[in-house]
Amino acid sequence: MKALWCVALGALLAIIMKSVIGKEMNAKYGENDYLKPDNFPSVKWIPSNDIEERIPDEQKLMMYLTRGYEKSVRPVRNASTPVIVHMGLTLTQIFDLEEKNQILVTNVWLDQEWTDEFMTWDPKNFNDIQIIRIPCDKLWLPDIVLYNNAAEYTDGLMPANAMVKYDGNVFWPVPTKLQSSCKVDVTYFPFDEQRCKLKFGSWTYDGFQLDITNRSNEVDLTNYVNNGEWDLVKVEVQRNVVYYSCCPEPFPDVTFHVIIQRRILYYMYNVVFPCIMMSALTLLVFCLPPDSGEKIALGITVLLAFSVFMLAIAENLPETSEFVPLISIYLTIVMSLTSLSVIMTVFVLNLHHRGPSKQAVPVWLRNIFLGRMARLLCLPAGEPTYRDYYSGDTAQFLRKVSLKMTIENMAQELKDDLENGMADTLLDQSGLPFSNEKQESRTNSTLTSDHYRRTNSKNPRNVSKTNEEILRALKRLIEKHDREDHEYEIIQEWRKVAQVVDRILFWIFLTGTLVSTLTVLVIAPLTRSF
Repeated sequence: MKALWCVALGALLAIIMKSVIGKEMNAKYGENDYLKPDNFPSVKWIPSNDIEERIPDEQKLMMYLTRGYEKSVRPVRNASTPVIVHMGLTLTQIFDLEEKNQILVTNVWLDQEWTDEFMTWDPKNFNDIQIIRIPCDKLWLPDIVLYNNAAEYTDGLMPANAMVKYDGNVFWPVPTKLQSSCKVDVTYFPFDEQRCKLKFGSWTYDGFQLDITNRSNEVDLTNYVNNGEWDLVKVEVQRNVVYYSCCPEPFPDVTFHVIIQRRILYYMYNVVFPCIMMSALTLLVFCLPPDSGEKIALGITVLLAFSVFMLAIAENLPETSEFVPLISIYLTIVMSLTSLSVIMTVFVLNLHHRGPSKQAVPVWLRNIFLGRMARLLCLPAGEPTYRDYYSGDTAQFLRKVSLKMTIENMAQELKDDLENGMADTLLDQSGLPFSNEKQESRTNSTLTSDHYRRTNSKNPRNVSKTNEEILRALKRLIEKHDREDHEYEIIQEWRKVAQVVDRILFWIFLTGTLVSTLTVLVIAPLTRSF
């Protein structure tokens, strides 16, 4: 209660003092004259005219233009009048083309120009100001968006100032980084050429409310920075009018077609040349001798190298079944040739080691590969054998007659030598080549002859038996020698056939590699339709 009484007493004293002081001031200066500036000489008063002179001209113009301006309404007085927006593009850089995600990243300046009927003034009233920069958030802006945008629309644009002229012309250049979807055609990779588009149009206004058109027929490239991977061929500008299923009104748009071509120098050194060099390794499979034992290993190694290289290329290409790159087709062809070369190498090795089977080369196969093909491929035909002169029963008959005559002559000489005690020189005079087994038989025969000569020289029956044993041993040695010669001859013939087949396959695969390389990597890129 005491506090309330104190507050009330203070208010009452304030009213009394105000009344007393007011009466004194009115009596001294007159009623309502005590607030004049002359009564307060220590205070600096600024006239209203001076306040207006201290405001800048552009601020006055800004206040004049924004007074009563509504930025959410189209800047036309008649609602049936469309706002014509002129769209231009200044391309500064092609940042990247992501083939994997099919996204084109570019740095551009978006130039938009339109007429705002509420942004007009008389330059004479504002110290001859003909153009003013106004923040874009204070003006009506067209809702032009990139239709094939691949980024988030929440990123927005840079809040650049708009340049407004006294006649209502508004020019709004916006620097931005665009990420647009682009259908990448990698058919001729790495000799491909891509055509990407940037489609701009209003999102909500139809053609009767906002009509968009291109400022010029060309794109400004004065500030363009070259890209290390892509070469800019040209940029085309096209205006389209599209009718969508949602609305009967037309929706115009301006589309910029960016045509770029891949620079092939990097891919020539890192993709094309390694492919060609690995293709040449496939041919070395047929140049390697079969006795080395590395023909199949070399073929499989080249095949694995192609597989790894193909996987490395596939990582940089879009995962689509619509287009198949030329380089993938080339790798598939070469891998097929390499796989086929491994199969053919197995066949050649089978021919090379076919001799131990004791099966002679057929006559027709010998005539083809050891005759015509060997001369055509400049391969040595080898020394002629009795098979080259005789065949069939004639050769068999001649061999039997020759063997019988040789044995009979040797038997007669052996009989004469045994009678004269000179059986130890029989084999040396025959002049026949002997192996280890023959030399052993020769020694045994000589020892036997000496033994019989000393112990049974007077017994004709023992001499006859000895002669027969020696003749049988000689006959076995001669037959074994002929059999070995015949087997060696068969082995050599099969090896010659394998060599001829190997050389034929070399030329076949060389032709296939050259044809596939020229067709896929040279002719196809040059004859593609742009």
